[in-house]
Amino acid sequence: MIDYDEPYRTGTAPWEIGRPQPAITALLEHGVRGPKVLDLGCGTGNLSIVLANRGYHVTGVDISPLAIEKARAKANGLTVRFEVQDATALTLPNAPFDTIFDCGLLHNLHRNGGVDDYLAQLPALSEPGTLVYVLAISADAGEHWSITRDHLQQWFPEPTWTDTAIKDVEVLAQVDGEQLKLPGYRLRTSRSFT
Repeated sequence: MIDYDEPYRTGTAPWEIGRPQPAITALLEHGVRGPKVLDLGCGTGNLSIVLANRGYHVTGVDISPLAIEKARAKANGLTVRFEVQDATALTLPNAPFDTIFDCGLLHNLHRNGGVDDYLAQLPALSEPGTLVYVLAISADAGEHWSITRDHLQQWFPEPTWTDTAIKDVEVLAQVDGEQLKLPGYRLRTSRSFT
């Protein structure tokens, strides 16, 4: 069984860069539909907190209790709902959401299993017009990364999803004090009205 708290306990979570991913920050000015926003795989809450500071009603979800504990402490009284949940079996009574962010969750589910269960839930978490953004490290990064543009297109098919666009971006990581820039994709799609 995977110990999801371990990288937060040891400070080795490569995705914890101290701020939201720049490829997602670029969307915050004009790419968020509100008021209800879901941050899946929120980690210690960097994106959730930025969104809450902008006035959105944010729910952040992560499987790591320690990450959620750190997120709640960082929120420091800010109104953000943080929940410990497995992304393959979500129970979110405040669904549907107007915008959903996935910053690095999908590529980890692809490596460790659970992609189908996760993707099957997204339509129920959204409503017609909901925007979904996925930031994922691409197979071009080598080693154990395997997400391709074709995967993303297959996972977000019409007629459920529409206006899907996939952009090549950089995903930042922090490993042994060194900042890495990995090739990735930023998917933007919308829940269809049909």
